[in-house]
Amino acid sequence: MGSVASVVGLTEGAAPGASPVIDDVDQLRARHYDLLAALLGRAPDVALLDALGEMEGGEGVLGRHLSDLSRAAATTSAQAIEREFFELFVGVGRGELLPYASYYLTGFLNERPLARVREDFSALGIERGEAMSEPEDHLAMLLEVMAGLAAGRFEAEPGMQARFFARHVAPWATRFFADLEQAKAARFYRTVGELGRTFIEIETEAFAMEG
Repeated sequence: MGSVASVVGLTEGAAPGASPVIDDVDQLRARHYDLLAALLGRAPDVALLDALGEMEGGEGVLGRHLSDLSRAAATTSAQAIEREFFELFVGVGRGELLPYASYYLTGFLNERPLARVREDFSALGIERGEAMSEPEDHLAMLLEVMAGLAAGRFEAEPGMQARFFARHVAPWATRFFADLEQAKAARFYRTVGELGRTFIEIETEAFAMEG
């Protein structure tokens, strides 16, 4: 799976000095996080769809989900996915799903989970980009931060990756992706839901084994 450029709009505090050595597993994890962040941040354009359509899935359950995502990308259009994205996440008034930690954890927007996200963003030297209107507890932003932590893009204390995941992603992301799989408007995004749910489940188990 190739790399996916950031589309979420974070301004990162880069790690100083020489780039850290990141093993192949963490590089692959970072690419999965980047991909999911890109697809939740905005509707994929033609270039991203073309790249997804040419993507090779690989082995294992994640590989099968990536193959499903690739086939879905190759058999739809950017215009169709843009409409789907609007129905799912924007809507007239609101979309079918609200991909925010505050909503999933409290039932309301802009609650304490958002404040906790902002605390950790500040600790990492991350600021929301001026072009980004979404609050920081949007799942796309949280996944992009996880990608940055996995790839060593941030100056972070030991254990920050596990702590950030446990505080901001693990409590609700699996439930969100399961809802995305079942959403009425989801067609292409059903495959995104399958990939995201499985990936977060694997990450949850991996962090538990490390703890």
